[in-house]
Amino acid sequence: MSALIDISETAPGGNFRTAFTRAPAGLKQFPALVLNADYRPLSYYPLSLWSWQDAVKAAFLDRVDIVAEYDDVVRSPTTVIRIPSVVVLRDYVAPRKSAAFTRFNLFLRDEFTCQYCGAKGDLTFDHVVPRARGGVTSWENVVAACGRCNLRKGSKSLKQVGFTLRKAPRRPSAPQLMNLGRKFPPNHLHDSWMDFLYWDAELEA
Repeated sequence: MSALIDISETAPGGNFRTAFTRAPAGLKQFPALVLNADYRPLSYYPLSLWSWQDAVKAAFLDRVDIVAEYDDVVRSPTTVIRIPSVVVLRDYVAPRKSAAFTRFNLFLRDEFTCQYCGAKGDLTFDHVVPRARGGVTSWENVVAACGRCNLRKGSKSLKQVGFTLRKAPRRPSAPQLMNLGRKFPPNHLHDSWMDFLYWDAELEA
C-alpha cells in the first residue's frame, strides 16, 4: 500500500479513554491496537483500536510508542513510515473503578445470553422482580432476556412461570467486565496483537 498523509494535522483527542475510533469505516484497513502504558489494552470489548491515520499522527506527536508494525507503509512528502499495528500510550490512563449501569454492560455481564433459557440474540432486559411488584432497576434485579422469555414472564414472578436464573445477577466490577470482554474477540485479529491480548488468561468467576 502507498498512501499520502499530512502528518502536520492535529493528533487524536487527548482523552485516550474514549478517543479510539469506533467507526467501522475507519478500521477496515490496518487498525492499530492501542495499549495503556502498562501494555494492556484500554478495552477488550470493544477492543481499543485506532485507525492507522490516528496511530501515525499520535506517534509523530510523541503521544505513543510504536511496538509493532504492518509490512505496509504510508508516505508524506518527506517521510516514509511503516503502518503501526500496536501502539502504547506514553501516559498511563487509570482504569475505571466502577462499571456504568448501561444496557451494553448488562449484556456483557450476562455474556449476551438470556438468563432464563440460554438463548443468544434478540436480547432485551427483564426485571427479575417486576416493577409492578416493587422491583427496582438495578444490577441486582435486571438481567438479559430473549424476547420470548420476556414476553412469557411479563409481570409475573419467577415461581409463577417456572423460570430459574442461570446465575444470580450481581454488580460487576470494571475489571470483571474487562475480563469478560476477552471472550468476544473481534473479527480481525492481527498476528502482532496476540502477545498483548491475553486470550488464554484465567477469567474471574
